[in-house]
Amino acid sequence: MNTDNIRNQFPILDTEVHGHRLVYLDNAATTQKPQTVIDTLADYYLHLNANIHRGAHHLAAEATDRYEAVRRQVQSFINARHSHEVVFTRGTTESINLVASSFAKRFFQGDDEVIVSGMEHHSDIVPWQLAGATLRPIPFSDEGVLDLDAYERLFSPKTRIVAVCHVSNTLGTVNPVERIVAIAHAHGVPVLIDGAQAVSHLSVDVQAIGCDFYCFSGHKMYAPMGVGVMYGREEMLNELPPYQGGGEMIETVTFERTTYNQMPFKFEAGTPSVGDVLGLGRAIDFMQEVGIANIAAIEADLLVYATERLSALPGIRFFGTAPHKAAVLSFLVGDAHPYDVGTLLDQLGIAVRTGHHCTQPVMDRYHIPGTVRASFAAYNTREEVDALFNALTRILPMLQ
Repeated sequence: MNTDNIRNQFPILDTEVHGHRLVYLDNAATTQKPQTVIDTLADYYLHLNANIHRGAHHLAAEATDRYEAVRRQVQSFINARHSHEVVFTRGTTESINLVASSFAKRFFQGDDEVIVSGMEHHSDIVPWQLAGATLRPIPFSDEGVLDLDAYERLFSPKTRIVAVCHVSNTLGTVNPVERIVAIAHAHGVPVLIDGAQAVSHLSVDVQAIGCDFYCFSGHKMYAPMGVGVMYGREEMLNELPPYQGGGEMIETVTFERTTYNQMPFKFEAGTPSVGDVLGLGRAIDFMQEVGIANIAAIEADLLVYATERLSALPGIRFFGTAPHKAAVLSFLVGDAHPYDVGTLLDQLGIAVRTGHHCTQPVMDRYHIPGTVRASFAAYNTREEVDALFNALTRILPMLQ
């Protein structure tokens, strides 16, 4: 792949930061947006802005058609059986909160356990605690590999659901979600997959995975912020009550009682972010034009190259060395605090993420306050890895 052809589609990559050309290595937090996604968002507000589903006029009808076309596009993108299994949300966090709240109302009995992995993002921990569950974490090795034998031993009559990430945002581990689902289903337990860090790196097939729920965000896959997806298997969605009340999610309303709309609309209360959904569709177009396999190959090369280059730094420690991982590199160098490293790198135009990455249990597992995280996307290059290495070589003597 000619990476220049990809980079040229992202105007923000020409930005200068503190007199240096931007080197953007914070893609696990959010990816940048190609010009076509930006144009799609602008075009909606310039030429099509209207509320959907309830209007008889031309703009409303056209906006509705395009919005529902993206729903079918997402269905195809993740290989869901039906388009009504695709629920639009504001992002992964809202998707998981939706499932946790609705699932608890329907299935929790007051003494409930949820199995999660020890590497979960806070957004796949806190919603289950808010729902009243006791969490049973799956331990993982020093390399960042889940202990599936220990996982099997966590099931009990109180286990209501398993909730695990497809890819760890801190360690980069690609978890064996098909095996995780198969084990849970053998115990009669449904599974939610947090796919926020997976959809931009690898091909996702929810039917092959076999999961009951799969959640992800647009802004981590080259789409606008403010849009996400909650896939739910039809049989499960039929069982769940609505998450929020308001317009669109109803069939009939009286002061005595309300009946609810059909799927997926009973989970989509109020006016959605139509322009962002259209931007999500265009981002999927972009990814498919480049090719998911090509994106994965670019990122895999960068991960290997960055690991080799940074390994030459004295005192470097990597966190997350699983044999199967995505393009996320978390590290510390010597006794330098990650925030200090990130601040100095920023002065040289290099954007990385520092801190606990919303995975405090992971940091507790390694007895560290946080890490520096460099994460890669399709538009990154080996030259940018070299820039990161050279900058670290320059700043680390200042921190000793």
